[in-house]
Amino acid sequence: MSTTTYETAAPGRAFRIGLWAAQLVLAFVFVSAGLVKLLTPIPQLAAMMPWAGQHSETFVRFIGLVDLAGGIGILLPALTRILPRLTVLAALGCSVLQVFALVFHVSRGEAPVTPLNVVLLALSLFVLWGRNSKAPIAPRQF
Repeated sequence: MSTTTYETAAPGRAFRIGLWAAQLVLAFVFVSAGLVKLLTPIPQLAAMMPWAGQHSETFVRFIGLVDLAGGIGILLPALTRILPRLTVLAALGCSVLQVFALVFHVSRGEAPVTPLNVVLLALSLFVLWGRNSKAPIAPRQF
């Protein structure tokens, strides 16, 4: 009896660069959005994002913390190779957050603001797939 094993080709350099680029973009967007939601006074924030003035400050600040955690988690564990599996979980969390954001904005009649959510969802899913199965990062050996 013979067994056949199939090996998949290692991901190419361009693919790995694309993953890092997606992670950098996501980190920048989520960290920036998180800091804005955490540090901007609610009246000023409501002028930029009308929904922020229609919900409790606690809710707005919580979303800011979630954005900040997602942005840090999508990059830092992979970059340091300390618990790089957290990058996959952060990508999953960012994907779920974008689905919720899409539903939230559409339900409020704010469909024109959703293209950014669609792009962030696509990038998050790309990182989720890429770092989970195609090009995972090995943990640092201490």
